[in-house]
Amino acid sequence: MDTELDTQDPGDTPDAQTGLATTEVPALATLAAAAVQPWTVLCVDDEPSILSALRRVLRAEGCRLLTATGGVEALAILATESIDVVVSDMRMPGMDGAQLLAKVREQWPQTARILLTGYADMDATIAAINNGQIYRYIHKPWDEHELRLTVRQAAERQQLERERLRLHDLTEAQNKELTELNIGLEARVAERTAELSVAHDRLKRNYLNIIRTFSSLLELRGGVMAGHGKRVADLARRMGVALELPTEQIQDLFVAGLVHDLGFTAIPENVLTIPQMLLGPAEMNAYRRHPVLAAQALMALDDMQGVIPIIRGHHERFDGKGFPDRLMGQDIPLGARIVAVADHYDDLVHGHITGKPLKDDQAKSLLQRGAGEQFDPELLALLIRLTEEQPSHHVLKEVRAAELKPGMVIGRDLKTAENVVLLAAGQVLSTGLVQRIQRFEEREGSPVVLWVRDTSAGTPAAGAHPRPGTAASAAGAGARAAATH
Repeated sequence: MDTELDTQDPGDTPDAQTGLATTEVPALATLAAAAVQPWTVLCVDDEPSILSALRRVLRAEGCRLLTATGGVEALAILATESIDVVVSDMRMPGMDGAQLLAKVREQWPQTARILLTGYADMDATIAAINNGQIYRYIHKPWDEHELRLTVRQAAERQQLERERLRLHDLTEAQNKELTELNIGLEARVAERTAELSVAHDRLKRNYLNIIRTFSSLLELRGGVMAGHGKRVADLARRMGVALELPTEQIQDLFVAGLVHDLGFTAIPENVLTIPQMLLGPAEMNAYRRHPVLAAQALMALDDMQGVIPIIRGHHERFDGKGFPDRLMGQDIPLGARIVAVADHYDDLVHGHITGKPLKDDQAKSLLQRGAGEQFDPELLALLIRLTEEQPSHHVLKEVRAAELKPGMVIGRDLKTAENVVLLAAGQVLSTGLVQRIQRFEEREGSPVVLWVRDTSAGTPAAGAHPRPGTAASAAGAGARAAATH
């Protein structure tokens, strides 16, 4: 059914797309009003004069006006147009206003509904209110101001509701995008963090491997240097663990133990071959320079800043009579006091001080004489306790490279022909070290044999020692493999 076009009012023009009667929108007064799209009103009445009157009244509101002469026509228009407000008369043939607005509510609930009714139609009005949930009803004859105000408020209410829904949908979409971005960002951050963690661990391993290689180079001088740094490092580390020091401090202790004698590389050879008790004044002066020389050599390395005070101070005495800075008591860095005890203990046991190796109990007896004077008494007591906990003998078994497994413990120092310790007794084999030893054996074609602790033995067997020459024969084949651990 065609929609009625009004041709009597000169201000009305047909809509180009629908052919429906429309009213041109006058210029809007403010910029804010211009931002709001004109709203559309559908007026429904079976009397053309009423429709003409409605157009005349509502033209001043600047809205787009469509008209229909009955409920069926109105529903057809609603199916093709976006309508903000439906203004319907109550009494119409076929489908009255209450029935129309009830259908509008069912199919286009976002459209505001206004009913024009007479005073005699209150029962029907109540039905429209209940079934059509109308926005408002207006009595005929209407007050023009009231009609314009009611339609305007209804249209603005619908536009605000649509804008709220639009903003709600926009917010939901943006929140979804943000969630997806956050998930992606978190995944990228986690991935990057994992990469950095792996890189950090690799740098840390490389750093320790370089330090171990540095220590091995020191031991190439032989004599008092052979195996000394590794043993001191291990004992200092165990003391740090027993004291429950932070991981970073324990690592600094271990590194300081490995290279605490780095300054010996600038000391004449004869100073290293003479026991400390037999050094003359000139040799002793040269000997006392080695902590300072080591500290100076490491000064430019960022990772060594926690190690330098330990190395510089490991010959200070608890009574303030040490060197090079004559520090006293608690003024001596804790790490330096730990390394001092471990260093002196190893020197005594291996004859670096007296020229003759001492038994364990003899070395501890001499150390205890210096408690409170040369050494921190509490740290000395800790060292004695830790060394007494270590068994002096272990059952050892011969293991070839192909039989090596991570977790095995080296039972006897593995040394080169130059007496450089490659693997110290007590060192635990890692997966990487086992693989490097096996690859080296395969590449060189020379068998690598190690002596490891036999964990399956119930009790240590007296005199359980490796056959002479076995460790030395393995050292030549395993030198490069072990030096990288």
